[in-house]
This record gives sequence, structure tokens and C-alpha cells, in this order.
Amino acid sequence: MRALAHPLRLRILRLTLNRPMTNRELAERLDRDPGTVLHHVRTLVRGGFLAAEPVRGGRRGALERPYRATGKSWQVRITPSADHLVSVIDAVRDEILEAGPDATLSSMRLGVRLRPEDLAELRRRIRQLGDEFVDRDHPDGEPVGILALAHRRRP
Repeated sequence: MRALAHPLRLRILRLTLNRPMTNRELAERLDRDPGTVLHHVRTLVRGGFLAAEPVRGGRRGALERPYRATGKSWQVRITPSADHLVSVIDAVRDEILEAGPDATLSSMRLGVRLRPEDLAELRRRIRQLGDEFVDRDHPDGEPVGILALAHRRRP
């Protein structure tokens, strides 16, 4: 799970979801040093979240290895961690900023007080919504990221 606990790694997985990318391509897209990106790529490969594809020719005849995410989602058992959640939020924030001023399609932020049974229903419905739209993924569709989050607040 530690392999997924960094926002840059989450971005790498998102970028390689639909097409393989080389370390150079990832570094350019993420505006990061190639050495830093390679460290994160190797961590994802070791964790089984990213797979190396056959070497191909790159700029000026150099050989480059593309990488592709091994799945669209993974079932990973984790101990709830504020650090992991913040990494997810940071990755989503970076994606929104990169996409530009028209990136946000819909948003909602509420502060409510829920009884235990209502909180359980909210959590169930969020899972259902995610499952429904994962099943609707289409190769010709518009790339959209969805983050649904219910969190505790201090009173």
C-alpha cells in the first residue's frame, strides 16, 4: 500500500491508465526530474501497479521502455490513514490544475450531522455510484476523474 501513498505515483498511474508512457514522457507531462519520476515508476513496478512493456525506439534512436498501469482500480486492504487520503487529494488537485479553469464539471461540499444509519446509507450509496460508473467506462468516452469523499469533522 505504501506504493500508492504518494500523489506523484497516483498521477503516474492515472496517466498510464489508457496508454503506455515512457519515463521521459511522464517526467515531461508531470514537469518533474526524470530521476525522481523513475524512482516512483520503479516503486509502482515493484508493487505490481505498473508493468513495463517492450522497449521501443525514442528520440534520436534512444531506446525507451514504456509503462502501463496494470488495472483501473485495485482492491487493497489498508489501515485508514490521513496521509494516504491527503496523497489522493493532492493528486486530484494537481489533475484539476493541469486540466485548466474549466476542469470542474460538478462539485459539492457539505457539512452535515448524520445519525449512524444515515452515515451507513451515505457510504453504501457512494460505493454504488462508483460501481455503476466504473461499469460504464468506454474507450471513446471523455476522460473524467471522480472523487467522492465523506470524512469526519471536528465538532
